[in-house]
Amino acid sequence: MTTIKDIAQAVGVSCTTVSNVIHGRSGRVSAETISRINEAIDRLGYVPNMSARSLVSSSSRVIGVISHLTPHNNESIVADPFHSAFIGSIERTLSNNGYYLMLRTVKTTSELLSFLRNWNVDGLFFTGVFQDEFFQALADIDIPIVLIDSYVTNTNHSNICNIGLEDYKGGYTATRYLIEHGHKNIAFASPPIRDHGVVYERLQGYKNALSEASIPFRPDLVFERELDVDTTLELGSVIAKHKDITAVFSTADIMAVGIMAGIQQSGKSVPNDISVIGFDNINLCRLTSPNLTTIHQDASLKGTLAVDFLMDMLDKKPIKDREIILPIKLVERDSVKKLIS
Repeated sequence: MTTIKDIAQAVGVSCTTVSNVIHGRSGRVSAETISRINEAIDRLGYVPNMSARSLVSSSSRVIGVISHLTPHNNESIVADPFHSAFIGSIERTLSNNGYYLMLRTVKTTSELLSFLRNWNVDGLFFTGVFQDEFFQALADIDIPIVLIDSYVTNTNHSNICNIGLEDYKGGYTATRYLIEHGHKNIAFASPPIRDHGVVYERLQGYKNALSEASIPFRPDLVFERELDVDTTLELGSVIAKHKDITAVFSTADIMAVGIMAGIQQSGKSVPNDISVIGFDNINLCRLTSPNLTTIHQDASLKGTLAVDFLMDMLDKKPIKDREIILPIKLVERDSVKKLIS
């Protein structure tokens, strides 16, 4: 690996001069020498040692994205296209601000503390945080933290902000749309449900839409499954065998797509036999046959605003509102059939 000493020897200057040029402290260095140093840097392939820089400046320019949701069957935490788009937005916005992204899955509080001991990160984004001891540990971490889609009730910490979504409204809107199209036996499909989490809020919206329409809530129509391909395909087959189900609300598009495929592989049609509505509005919705009706959320905006929160905290700017709740909207396509009443 090329070092500052190698650059200095190649140009015939001191290591201090090379270091000053690299770090922008070149006021007393001639333009010719600066040009020769930069040429040598390019020719020899010098890469600055970020760890050494962080020891000097106390800033690593590295931001961690920590998932507290354990992937099923060892799948990547970015297997869901929505999370890929969201994390991609974070990475682009961090890069524009001169920062680097580190992605990590952390299951326990002890793993979190071990991570922080070994990596000098300037800030953290957290997904999958609930009101438990893991969240309590975050309050003692003295770096900026942005929670993503968290419903913890105590966010009055100067180092914690939250970016959320109208999850309840999304569940209500999707279910109400199916009811308005004549559906009464509506299945609810989601990842495992935890109290006061994203899926829980969408379930409450589903329940209340049914209640308003005087449709009894049926626990047997709630299907909790993981998001991997085989499981969602199998769930589609299970739903296809239910003679009374006419529609499905899935809390994630990636699950809705698998359900649609499972239904169709079972010899039934979407939407002629069973209607399906999803949640997220990932690009895949426009590639399915039929195109998937869904609830839209803006993954790119969510990532950008999360980084903006973090940058403001790093810059010690005053933050009036420490929580932003983004809106949802219904996107109508072709996967829901209107029943004749």
